[in-house]
Amino acid sequence: MSQFLQALAYGVVQGGLLALIAVGFSLVWGVMNVINFSHGALAVTGAYLAWQLNLHFGLDPFLAIPIVGTALFGLGYVIQRGLINLVINAPIFLTLLLTFGLSLVILNALQLTFTADDRTIDTAYASQSFAIGVVNIPYGRLAACLLAVVITIALATVMTRTRLGQAISATGMDRGAARLMGIRARHIYAVTFGISAALAGIAGTMIATVGSFNPTTTPGQLTLDAFVISVLGGLGNMYGALVGGFVLGVAETVGGLVLTGTWVNAIAMAVLILTLIIRPSGLIGRAQFSGRVEV
Repeated sequence: MSQFLQALAYGVVQGGLLALIAVGFSLVWGVMNVINFSHGALAVTGAYLAWQLNLHFGLDPFLAIPIVGTALFGLGYVIQRGLINLVINAPIFLTLLLTFGLSLVILNALQLTFTADDRTIDTAYASQSFAIGVVNIPYGRLAACLLAVVITIALATVMTRTRLGQAISATGMDRGAARLMGIRARHIYAVTFGISAALAGIAGTMIATVGSFNPTTTPGQLTLDAFVISVLGGLGNMYGALVGGFVLGVAETVGGLVLTGTWVNAIAMAVLILTLIIRPSGLIGRAQFSGRVEV
């Protein structure tokens, strides 16, 4: 029972971190109908940037979040406006190929620059934990989980209470009508992709704080988790991504008690298939947006 409770607690805090990875992925897929295979690569880019800030300037990863988020937002804006927008009206297969190729370029550049060695940001609190009964909860993962909840609520508030969020929602729902109302679709979608990249960078910073990362194996797993969580929660649904992250985190950690080795990786796909069979629209509801920007 103590092992089960420990796995359950770890799954909850791990699920928050997974949700932070998936929120931006879900936003881009739901609004732009683009499955961004470079999302994991962008997250690892954020992890390397935070690691460099800590290595050279001694900056705590939580204090580095504004810098990493701003830098990744700019990178994401440029990538969408100058590259992805060129094929945004093409069949989805072409956007898949483009983002996959973009991921390879980013990861090979990171590998040439930093090698393929595992890296981590050493902090005094990341390896420490506190006990609640028989359960030990790591400070670092708990902080990352709380950050995911705060960011999700903040992003959902922006989407519903601000002019920018309403412009993103309107453009995703009906691009043509939004353009008639004076909304610049190209700019809005570039901002959306920038927000997604910023969230990926922040998630990468948290990953570097609580664990290790490298440019070879980490990005693929992050993209897979983001894909599964986005489908679980409903595309473009912020709270759905949060719930999906918790579900997947608990499923993987509890499943790890009975499965070993690479079999644990199959849990994500098993959860996805089961959810699609029982509730094809997702755990929270249907996708909020559909639509693609015109070139």
